[in-house]
Amino acid sequence: MKRKIAAIFAADIAGYSRLVAEDEEETLRRLASYRSVIDDFIAKANGRIFNTAGDAVLAEFPSAVDAVRCAIDIQESLRTRNMAYPPSRQMSFRIGITIGDVVERDGDLLGDGVNIAARLEGLAEVGGICISRAVHEQVANKLSVQFADIGAQEVKNIPTPVHAYMVAMRREDGTYARPQLKKTIKAAPAPNWMWPLVVGVVSVVAIGVGGFLYFTKLETAQVTSSPATSTAAAPAPGSLTAPSPSPTPTMAAKAPSPVPTSTPTQAAAATPTPMSSPPAASTGKIAVDAVPFIGERQRAFLSNEYAAAGDYKAYALNIGGFFGSALNKPTEEEARNAALDQCQKRADAAQSQRRCELYAVGNKVIYGHGEPPMPPKPWYRHDAITERAFVPKDFPMLRDQFKTRLENIYMTAAKSRTIALGPGGQYFMGLGGTTVDDSARRALESCGAIAGAACMIVAVDDVFVVPIPTLLRVTGFFHAATNPSIVADARDEVVRKLGDGTGWNAVAVGIAGRPGLGLKAADEQTAVNTALADCARHDSDCHVIAIGPFAVGPMN
Repeated sequence: MKRKIAAIFAADIAGYSRLVAEDEEETLRRLASYRSVIDDFIAKANGRIFNTAGDAVLAEFPSAVDAVRCAIDIQESLRTRNMAYPPSRQMSFRIGITIGDVVERDGDLLGDGVNIAARLEGLAEVGGICISRAVHEQVANKLSVQFADIGAQEVKNIPTPVHAYMVAMRREDGTYARPQLKKTIKAAPAPNWMWPLVVGVVSVVAIGVGGFLYFTKLETAQVTSSPATSTAAAPAPGSLTAPSPSPTPTMAAKAPSPVPTSTPTQAAAATPTPMSSPPAASTGKIAVDAVPFIGERQRAFLSNEYAAAGDYKAYALNIGGFFGSALNKPTEEEARNAALDQCQKRADAAQSQRRCELYAVGNKVIYGHGEPPMPPKPWYRHDAITERAFVPKDFPMLRDQFKTRLENIYMTAAKSRTIALGPGGQYFMGLGGTTVDDSARRALESCGAIAGAACMIVAVDDVFVVPIPTLLRVTGFFHAATNPSIVADARDEVVRKLGDGTGWNAVAVGIAGRPGLGLKAADEQTAVNTALADCARHDSDCHVIAIGPFAVGPMN
C-alpha cells in the first residue's frame, strides 16, 4: 500500500433510480453516452478514474485546480446535452471535490479523502459542484469562478464537520448563478441552568409589552394599512425556494434561460441587486402591450380570458419568459399563490435561475421593476452588403461553450427566432415567436433586464443582421458619443456621419484622438483601410477602434 495526497473527485447522478424505473434501457444508453463525455474531460485534465459503481464515478487529479476546472467543464457540457430532453428525463450529476491523504491499493484509493468527496457530492446542488475548504484555498485565486461559503456541515460517518463551498456555475451570458446556501451545523444547546433566567426575562418582557398594547389599543385600532401595502406588495421570492435565494435584478424604470415558448430557453443574469418597492397599483385594466417578456399568445390570453375572469385572479412572470395565471379563485391570497406556484413550477422544470414574481392581482399591476431597457426601433434591419449566414462559432463576445449552446438549441429551433446580445456579453434567444418581431421583442426585453442596458439583435433566423468583424476581435458595443478614445469635440460629428449604419463602417483614431472614418464600404477590409487613411491625414499612430456596431481590438 502507498500513501499520497490527491485531489479526489466524486460524481453521481441525481435521481438515477427514478430514471431507471421509468425507462431502464434508455437511461443506461444515455449513461454510457454521458460517461464517455466525463471520461474524456477527466483524461484531458490529467485525471484518473480509480473506481466506478453504477452511476457513480471516483477520480483523482494531481491538483485541485485541474479537478475543479474539469468539474466545471463537465457540468457545462452535460447541461447543454440535457437541453435536448424534457426536464423529467434530464440526467444531471452532482460533483464533490476534496484534497486528502489516501491509500492506494491495486489502483484503487481508500481513506477519509474518498469518503469526504462522496459526502460533498451529496451536498452539491443538482448540476452543481461542492468543494472542501482545502480545495477552495487552492483554487480561489487561480480560477475565475465564484464561490458560496456554506459553512461547516455534518456529514455521515465523518467525525468532524466539513467546511464546504458551492461553486457558482456560469450562465449562458457569462455571469454566475448564486448557489442556494445549505444550513450550517446547529449550535450547541444552551446549558440547563440558563432556562430559568430565560423564562424570567421573557415573562418580564411579556408583561411590559402587554401593558404597552393596552394603553395604545385605541390608537392602534384606528390605524389601517394602505391599499398599496395590502395588495401591491408581491410575495418575496424566498418564500418559494430554499434559504438565501438570489434576489431578482432591479430594472431601470422605462429605460435601463428558456425563452417564452412551450419549452422556454433561459439565459443568464447580471449581478443581483435588491428589488425595488412596487409602484402604486392602478385600478384600470392591464395595459397588455406593456407587459414584458411574454409573447403574442400570452397577450391574447390577458386581453381575453384573463380580462373576462372574476375578481380573484392573478398573473405571475419572470424575466426568462415563464408565466403563470390563476382565475376565479375563492380568495385573493389563493389567486396570488396559485399564479406564483404555476409560474415557478414551469421555471424550475426548465432549470431557470430566475424567480417568478406577481405582475398583476386582479386588474391591478403590482410589478415593481418598470419596463426593461430597449433599443429604439427598428430593432433589426436586413442589409445585403453585410448580412451573412449565421455560424455559431462566429458569434461575438461569447465563450466556446455558449457558442455550442447556440449550435445545439438555436440552430435546431423553428423559425421565427432571434438572438439579442448585451454590452457585457449577455445574450438571450427569442424562440417560438409567432413572428420575427415577436421573438425580437421578447429577446430584447429579457436580455435588457439581465444586462441592465439595451441589447442588440444580432441574428434573425439563419443570418447575422449586423456586420460581424473578422479582422479584429470584438470587445464590446461601440458608442461614438461617449467613446473616450475620440477627442470630445469630434464625437458628435462621428455620430452624425455614421448615420444609418448601412454597409461596412469603421472608425480609427490616432494618438491625439482625431477620428478617421470608412463609411458604407462594400466589405470589411475596405472600410478598415479607408478609416486608417482618413485618420492619417490629421493624426498619427492610427488604429481601428470600431467596425460596424462593435468596439474592436487586436486579436489574442
